[in-house]
Amino acid sequence: MHSRRKARIGVLGALYAAVQTHEDNEKILKDVYKREKYDKSSKNFIRLLFVESIAHADESDKLIEKYLKNWEFSRVALLDKMILRMSITEMLFIKDVPPKVAMSEAIEIAKEYSTEESFSFVNGILDSIYKQFILKKSKQVKAD
Repeated sequence: MHSRRKARIGVLGALYAAVQTHEDNEKILKDVYKREKYDKSSKNFIRLLFVESIAHADESDKLIEKYLKNWEFSRVALLDKMILRMSITEMLFIKDVPPKVAMSEAIEIAKEYSTEESFSFVNGILDSIYKQFILKKSKQVKAD
């Protein structure tokens, strides 16, 4: 498994723990680091993505809700929310990963850790956000 995928799975576990236990973020991160062996770069990525996902959770949730079709936000599975928050944060607020990579990783993680339908749900939401923010932004840059 690629080290970034392993790190993202660690972040997913940390986000889930944060919602379920309300423990201190540092304790959650220490627990994540103990469960798997991560190199320094992966630990830094985990910390960044975890902290930023929490910081941008409200913004991410608004985007998720905006692109839901015939579904209530309160009915979205918790793991799907965590995967989406993590990927949206990576796409919009962490610039060292191409958005398509963040999307692809989220879809693969949803296939492995969530329901049978989750990957297509995650793909649909992320694709809408990608088209709205990333493609629109790149078209504006080209026009300038």
